[in-house]
This record gives sequence, structure tokens and C-alpha cells, in this order.
Amino acid sequence: MNDRKRAVRCGISFVILAVLLIFLFIWNVNSGSIHLSVKEILNIIFRHQGDETSYNIVWEIRLPRILAVIILGGALSVSGFLLQTFFNNPIAGPFVLGISSGAKLIVALLMIFFLSRSVSIGSGAMILAAFAGSMISMGFVLLVAKKVHNMSMLVISGVMIGYICSAITDFVVTFADDSNIVNLHNWSLGSFSGMTWGNVQTMAAVVLLTMVIVFFMSKPISAYQLGETYAQNMGVNIKAFRILLILLSSILSACVTAFAGPISFVGIAVPHIAKSLLKTAKPLLVIPACFLGGAVFCLFCDLIARTVFAPTELSISSVTAVFGAPVVIYIMIRRQQRI
Repeated sequence: MNDRKRAVRCGISFVILAVLLIFLFIWNVNSGSIHLSVKEILNIIFRHQGDETSYNIVWEIRLPRILAVIILGGALSVSGFLLQTFFNNPIAGPFVLGISSGAKLIVALLMIFFLSRSVSIGSGAMILAAFAGSMISMGFVLLVAKKVHNMSMLVISGVMIGYICSAITDFVVTFADDSNIVNLHNWSLGSFSGMTWGNVQTMAAVVLLTMVIVFFMSKPISAYQLGETYAQNMGVNIKAFRILLILLSSILSACVTAFAGPISFVGIAVPHIAKSLLKTAKPLLVIPACFLGGAVFCLFCDLIARTVFAPTELSISSVTAVFGAPVVIYIMIRRQQRI
């Protein structure tokens, strides 16, 4: 009976997430200076019918941005889940541990270097730069982890590493001369604006491949959640497994940072919400729930960022912090009460 109730709960949870995703997708497509009915949106998307202005706005501006939000939001949430599994800490995430800030620093330096020479860089180069920055920050975090056994101190160290990377990035961007480089300030705060179909194709390829690997790791992750000794007894190569967790998490967070800049609290809040919704920590269920939850959460936050003070657009990281930070505080309070 308990298994049946759990299956029903999981089914209902996924249906809710899917319905929210579709609802927010349509709402985001319809939000902006030009309002369209659901019928007009469906005709433009599926039948390619509609006036030229509405057609171009939907296909060239809104759809690439919405799809980017879905892909990157899901990727960031799964990245947070992998880090929480690695550190066995519910408040571990790419933003908190300074991984996103490290990626932001290297990408900003690369863009400044090439833009100052009037050379454009491709999406692939940005992802590689962000990955390098993520790995550098993760290296520092792992060095601290070897010296410090208190997880609170590890998180604090990650926050400090993030502040250092952000300070260097802001310093470099502030004193840049080129007007295009100065505009990097908006990206450094986090934004989904300016997405193109080329960006969507690149991020979709990277995230899809990574997610397939993550999904096939569900069984080792499930064993690892029960302890390293248990995982070893189940035949899991702990050293290789931990390296793969770090690499996959870094690739996902690097892809997000390369295209949208650092986005706060999604990687912490959404995995916790997904686990609470499903009432289970099974990776086979939590991983797709995290992806859907991250997509829904970021679609909602991006909608607010675009529309609340339109035509002025808020940074996405500011909005995600407003809704994500209370979840983190709740997690910390509950964790303290259990001690």
C-alpha cells in the first residue's frame, strides 16, 4: 500500500510540474509589449501563421529565451543535486560554493580579451572557459574540504571564494574601456536576455548529453547516498564516481554561467523542493523532477524579472534570490533542529 501511495504521489507531482511548465511557457510567450491570445501563439508556433511583427517577436526573441530558461534552469538544478550528493550537504550548490563565480571570472576575462581586439567568440569557447573557471573554483573548495571537516566552514569558504572571484570580475569589467565590455556588467549579474537559436542549439546539445550520463548514474548515486562503504560493497568505484560527479556538475553549471551569468539559489532550493514534493531521495525520480522543477522555477523568476518593472529588466539572480533564499533558511533551521 505504501508503494502504491508513493507511486501515486510521484505521478501527481510530475503532472503538476508538467502543467506548471506548460502554463508558464504560454504565459512567457504572451508576456511583453505585444500580447497574443493562446490561439495566435499556437498558430505562430505550429502553423507558422500570423502577422510578420508578432511572428518575428515570438520566433526570434521570446522562444529562444524561453527554451534557454528551461534548459539552463533544469541544468542548474541538477548540478546542485549532484553537489549536494557529493558533499552530503543540502545547502551545497554552484553559487554558494563559488563555482559559478569562478566560471564567471574566466568567461569575463576571455570576453574582455577578445572584445578588446574586436574578435567575437563562439558559444563553445565560452562553455570551455566557464568549465575551466568552475574546475579552478572547485579545486579550491576540495582543498578546503580536505582541511576542514565541518560542512559549515566548507560552505563559508565557498562563499568567500565566490566573493573573491566576483570582486575581481567587477573590478575588471568596471575599468574596461570598450562600450561592449562595459555591457558585460548586466551579464555578470545574471540575465537570459539576448538568447539566439544558435545558443539554444549549443546548450541543448551539452545539457542533453550530460543529463543522459547523469541519468545512467542513478543507481551508483542511490548507493552512494547510503554511505561510501555501502557503495563500495555494491561495486562502485568511489574515486572515479566522485570525479565524475564533480565533472558533470561543473559542466552543467559552466553551461549556465557561460550563457546567462551566475544565477543564485536555484541549485540549492529546487532539489530540496523536489525531494519534499516526491517524499523520496531516489535519484531515478529526483533527477527528472529537479530538471522540471528548475525549469519551472526559472521560468517563473524570469517572467517576474521581465515584467514587474517593464521596460526595465531585473537581473535574474536578484529574483531567484528572493524566492530561493527563504528555502535555504528553512533548510538550515530544520537541519539545526535535528542536531
